[in-house]
Amino acid sequence: MTLCSSPNCRWKVIIVTKRRVFSGMRPTGRMHVGNYLGAVRNWVQMQDTYQCIYAVVDYHAMTTPYEPDQLNQETDEMLVDLLASGIDPEKCTLIVQSQVPQHSELAWILGTITPLGWLERVPTFKEKSDMHPDYLNLGLLSYPVLQAADIILYKAEAVPVGEDQRPHVELTREIVRRFNHMFGDTFPEPQVITKKETARIASLTEPGKKMSKSLGPSSYIAIGDSPEQIREKIMKAVTDTGPSSGDEMSPGVASLFLLLRSFGAEEQYQAFADEYRAQTIRYVDLKETTADVVAQGLQPIREKKQEIQNNKRMLEDALAQGRETATALAAETMSEVRNRIGLYNPRM
Repeated sequence: MTLCSSPNCRWKVIIVTKRRVFSGMRPTGRMHVGNYLGAVRNWVQMQDTYQCIYAVVDYHAMTTPYEPDQLNQETDEMLVDLLASGIDPEKCTLIVQSQVPQHSELAWILGTITPLGWLERVPTFKEKSDMHPDYLNLGLLSYPVLQAADIILYKAEAVPVGEDQRPHVELTREIVRRFNHMFGDTFPEPQVITKKETARIASLTEPGKKMSKSLGPSSYIAIGDSPEQIREKIMKAVTDTGPSSGDEMSPGVASLFLLLRSFGAEEQYQAFADEYRAQTIRYVDLKETTADVVAQGLQPIREKKQEIQNNKRMLEDALAQGRETATALAAETMSEVRNRIGLYNPRM
């Protein structure tokens, strides 16, 4: 809100509305630095400039094999990690997807207008099918429809996601266009917000792949790892036998440089970059420095995580506040949707 004090007008209030954004994260184990640098740190920065709604999307976690107790535990841990990383319930809305039932209601409605061919072309379906051939299910196929519902339920105008999620947001835009064409202008077409320089953090053990919990604990750095664990993992990280003149950095080396730049000082990064170009770099030195700066950079998060774990009321209050805000927004959207699509509404 700003005030106009031009000599040609009286004082008046001007309302400045922030753009609304939505993003979610599956509760599939401990949050790692790939999640943090690729998404969460950006989420934290956006809290001051956008109206943010962030969700732990537990329904999405059910599309691949899971254990009920483990899902509950990992949802709780993901929420703690988000708060410890800087997600502030006073600046944004933090929710668990399943606690706002309008997500699944809107997903069903969108599913009735989404052509099957649109879903079959989404890369995630084939990838997950190959990973879990004995666990093919309708939820896996319709995953992008639920994701679209998550976004447009709150009429979000933008979605901060990694490059690998762009096809899902584009599908959301197609669904929005189809809905608006069939039933009238209802939803905005969400835009993608991506920080390209941290969009992909490589696995420490298989640097040709993105850092992922599915590749085992040695392949990623959890944000709650101790300095000793961080050092051990980075010192064992796969790099290469040495740079060749004119060759592009190997994925493992590039990932270490990305971690160094993300957590360390610019002069540290530039010093190693100069050594790399001069072909005088010692990877053991690069790893030691990177381990130090990553451990130091994650220290405040580890401390905040311990504080929240010792006082779960902090988490309960954040969720209660987020659920109240999200439910009100969702109810408003669904009232409009029901009227537009012709669901029964007894005349008074």
